Amino acid sequence: MDLQTTIYLVVGVTFALYIGIAIWARAGSTSEYYAAGGGVPPVLNGMATAADWMSAASFISMAGLIAYMGYGGGLFLMGWTGGYVLLACLLAPYLRKFGKFTVPQFIGDRFYSKSAATVAVICLLVASITYIIGQMTGVGVAFSRFLGVDKETGIYVGMAIVFTYAVFGGMKGITYTQVAQYIVLIFAYVIPAIFISLALTGNPIPQLGLGSDMSGTDKSLLDTLNQVVNDLGFGKYTTSLPENSMLNMFVYTMSLMIGTAGLPHVIMRFFTVPNVAAARASAGWALVFIAILYTTAPAVAAMARMNLHATITPAVMKSDVDVFSADANIQYEARPDWMKRWEVTGLLKFEDKNGDGRIQYYNEKSKDEAFLAKAEAAGWKGNELTVNNDIIVLANPEIALLPNWVIALVAAGGLAAALSTAAGLLMAISAAISHDLVKGIFAPNISDKGELMAGRIAMACSIVVAGYLGLNPPGFAAGTVALAFGIAASSLFPAIMMGIFSKKMNKEGAMAGMIAGLGVTLFYVFAHKGIFFIKGTEYLDLIGGKNSFFGITPEAIGAIGALVNFGVAFLVDKMTKEPPEHIQHMVEAVRIPRGSKAVDGSHAH
Repeated sequence: MDLQTTIYLVVGVTFALYIGIAIWARAGSTSEYYAAGGGVPPVLNGMATAADWMSAASFISMAGLIAYMGYGGGLFLMGWTGGYVLLACLLAPYLRKFGKFTVPQFIGDRFYSKSAATVAVICLLVASITYIIGQMTGVGVAFSRFLGVDKETGIYVGMAIVFTYAVFGGMKGITYTQVAQYIVLIFAYVIPAIFISLALTGNPIPQLGLGSDMSGTDKSLLDTLNQVVNDLGFGKYTTSLPENSMLNMFVYTMSLMIGTAGLPHVIMRFFTVPNVAAARASAGWALVFIAILYTTAPAVAAMARMNLHATITPAVMKSDVDVFSADANIQYEARPDWMKRWEVTGLLKFEDKNGDGRIQYYNEKSKDEAFLAKAEAAGWKGNELTVNNDIIVLANPEIALLPNWVIALVAAGGLAAALSTAAGLLMAISAAISHDLVKGIFAPNISDKGELMAGRIAMACSIVVAGYLGLNPPGFAAGTVALAFGIAASSLFPAIMMGIFSKKMNKEGAMAGMIAGLGVTLFYVFAHKGIFFIKGTEYLDLIGGKNSFFGITPEAIGAIGALVNFGVAFLVDKMTKEPPEHIQHMVEAVRIPRGSKAVDGSHAH
């Protein structure tokens, strides 16, 4: 069976499975629509949380980022994993104890204010919509390559699939679909890694293969990779830092960490279990399931980078051939089939700058003068190959010449990762609109059936908006996602933390903090990326140039926004009156992380 037919078959079977589950788990009440009825077993909720959490950014882009950033790319692993632990230990059990459907509802009730809930809805929408851009971009990338369609058509197909199981199934349908998606995506990620690790190092366990010697040599894989990237003018793989700044790497990691803990679509998963103990158990299971992928990612990244350079510039793997010799690089006409397939998507591009018919793939911006002099002497006129970070994982089995069924499995896994998180985000957006705005503020007397319909309409509209943003993204998947984490870090995370751990924090402080944190973060991000990410509207001169605040990048500014949020909140809190007595008692009660209060979702205010 040829590759394309195999892909159609495997992807088609997984789609049929998702839709079948959605039909079986169709939501019939608001409780099932928002919280899957509150009866999901911890192990299954752990799988669903892992699928919700491991988005297109984790599955498709993270290894690509680590592959090109090297050591510095580890900040994504540290930030996202640390953030999940923070969420599981500090927030999830207390939020579950509170027993509501959504994060804005928690903020509205805890801070006894519809205005606070409205500000939280705005923060949630900004973070979730920014996040979903990355997911829809990932959907387009995966569909375009594996279904043989252009990226735009791929996004339309993805929208139709998500619409089918998210609109009708709500959280109940999404939960059980995500369990199936987790199983698909984790097999899709780990199996190619095992094959590649075995081929490169002889060790079938990728995590151990990363630290092993290359097969048939006494030189480790990482030492070999350092040599390979150095020979081509890149920085040393095991020591590279983003923007050459340890401060930026630290702040970036913090931003991802606390942003993770403030992501509403992940927090909502803990409202679907029966009680606080189940919330803790499902958090532990989710961490186990997430760790399987996250500990594999560094090996996938390093091995993919090695295989890519070895394919384009075979001389780097041979000690007796000069990488600047005339036949060191492959001829364009003799390029492997996987390159031809990815060229069609536009995510892999070749430009023969010196007209020699060979592919020179190197760092033309190297700061090594001796390297650049040799490149010039060899007749190299600049880097000729552009490889989008997003394709590293998806193309990895093809680069390593693995069997067709493995390539098809990776296709299904990439699609599962993108679709599962997109569905979770759409659920959070839908709940914020129908439950927190329609039911909570504009139409408090709406019936259960009416609210369910409002939720489905909000979900359908959200899918259309997400699709439009996916067609017009401001950047590649992980870069956009990083901004979403910064927005969540600077706005929702401090409000949730203060809501649980500071019984004296009042509504004025919480609202001022959220507005200030979000405002500072968006001001810095928009200065670099354009107002609402519209190209041409950047205002870098106003802030003193690119990364002008201590060299911190816009993707990392969320941690600074969170500090501003905390600072402004406590300052305003000191100048205004403290919360009512019953609110302070409620906060003390929530901080006892035991109990089995049902998630009723009723609006107390």
